[in-house]
Amino acid sequence: MSPTLALLLRYLRPQRGRAALLAALVAFGIALQLGGPRLMQAIIDVARAGASEDALMGLAAAFLAVVLVKQVLTPLTTWTSDNVGWTAMNALRADLTLQLLRLDLGFHNSKTPGELIERVDGDISQLANFFSQFTLRVAGNALLMAGALVILWSQDARLGAALSVFALISLAVLARLHRIGVPYFKAGRRAVAITLAFIEERIAGAEDLRGNGGLPYAFEQLRALTTRDGDARRTANTIARVTQGVWELLLSGGLALAFTLGAIFITAGSMSLGGLYLVFAYTNLIATNLMQITEQLDDFQRATANIERTSELLSLRSRIIDGPRALPAGALPVAFERVCFEYANGTPVLRDVHFTLGAGRVLGLLGRTGSGKTTLSRLLSRFYDPASGQVRLAGLDLREVDTRSIRARVSVVTQEVQLFHGTVRDNLTFWDNAAQGGRITDAAILRALQSLGLAEWLARLPNGLDTPIAGATSLSAGEAQLLALGRAFLQDPGLVILDEASARLDPTTERLIETAIDRLLAGRTAIIIAHRLATALRADEILVLEGGRVTEHGERVALQRDPGSRFSSMLRTGLIEEEGP
Repeated sequence: MSPTLALLLRYLRPQRGRAALLAALVAFGIALQLGGPRLMQAIIDVARAGASEDALMGLAAAFLAVVLVKQVLTPLTTWTSDNVGWTAMNALRADLTLQLLRLDLGFHNSKTPGELIERVDGDISQLANFFSQFTLRVAGNALLMAGALVILWSQDARLGAALSVFALISLAVLARLHRIGVPYFKAGRRAVAITLAFIEERIAGAEDLRGNGGLPYAFEQLRALTTRDGDARRTANTIARVTQGVWELLLSGGLALAFTLGAIFITAGSMSLGGLYLVFAYTNLIATNLMQITEQLDDFQRATANIERTSELLSLRSRIIDGPRALPAGALPVAFERVCFEYANGTPVLRDVHFTLGAGRVLGLLGRTGSGKTTLSRLLSRFYDPASGQVRLAGLDLREVDTRSIRARVSVVTQEVQLFHGTVRDNLTFWDNAAQGGRITDAAILRALQSLGLAEWLARLPNGLDTPIAGATSLSAGEAQLLALGRAFLQDPGLVILDEASARLDPTTERLIETAIDRLLAGRTAIIIAHRLATALRADEILVLEGGRVTEHGERVALQRDPGSRFSSMLRTGLIEEEGP
């Protein structure tokens, strides 16, 4: 089965009832379009035969009824078709979004957000007409032409045969042009995605571009991309215009053939005047429907290209495969056993990392930029799997654990907190709250914030939990950190990974954060990527990474007192400012 047909059936199958209604409406419409000329044929022939006025009035009334029903049926069919199409398209967009969110970070690191947005929104929007109009205007018109040909065969086999050959030739040409056009439309959509990804990335970095004089370079890159984009679109549009031109040439030949044969038959007396009208009406009907199919050809080619691109995304599978086991409740012990890891570029990031951390212990993770600290935390969250060795939580190799269990039991608090459009309540619970029909009540949220010492902070917000958040600038850096700590506490994890923010905060907010961290870590295993002494001194143990290797690991107090330790040296040289015991 082709990807196009497979995708169409996949998203129309759940709408069997509405799809059946649409099919019935289309079939009824085809019958009316085919019946109208037959009634007019009867009117002409009966009138020429001298039929009574009552007979003519009856036929005329029937013809008028067909016209009126067609006028009512057309908007009803269109509404049903749009309903089916938009429902299918929205379901496809939701599935594709969920598919992208489930793919591993290795995939996302190879794509820009702008490119993925174009795949989810741009490509799918192009399919709206395919889902809503294809059946109505292409499949329906094809059936209508088939019905017209059958009737023409019944009128005169020679005429039916001639127009049938024309239809078969036209279909063969259509199939050939379709195969030629799809790759060009795919290239056009790919060029659009790359351009939008570039624009999205440059807009996000506008401040750095302006501050460092990078705008001319960015505009030069954009000019090159838009030129390539324009070339790809121009090629695709040229293919579409050539296709339409070929079709118009074929249509002209078919009409000329039908009119010539009709004139011959009527002159020879083998066809009535009503029959001649029927030939002209059905030939015009075929020509009109072929033209409509031609007009839909561009959309069909684009839809096929988009469906192939969408099917490719839907067929991807995350390299992170769920295991059957779940992490236990309570604080989680951590173990790295001879772990090695490298990203796609092949450069080793972690080399033979080996250490253990007991349940309920706090590890201070130190090292220069690029030493592997963030990678270590990503392995614990199972965003990646190690190239060799094992990462264990509670004695379980993470490759044996269901990722949903890992997400529920491991909480990561990063320096850059992602805020979403919504209320404080929504951002604390990720919409899993009672106000949104979820499981977390306001009482549970308030208890969590009270436990973290954040009740006063919440009270200072203008509308409490209902305070709207419109984006990254809605809260200060300190308030965003407080919100992130509240998220983690509500999750009730067994392991907390905290990438301490290095930004300077006002004393009041800093005290709130320090209090909240103390309470969040109580009774939990924690790994803190520490930048300041106050945070390092919170740790029970210290682990130092250099070049992806563990150069030091031990009790924090012992290392601090040992003048020969790497940790003690970092304190003395100012990498971490020493204060306290």
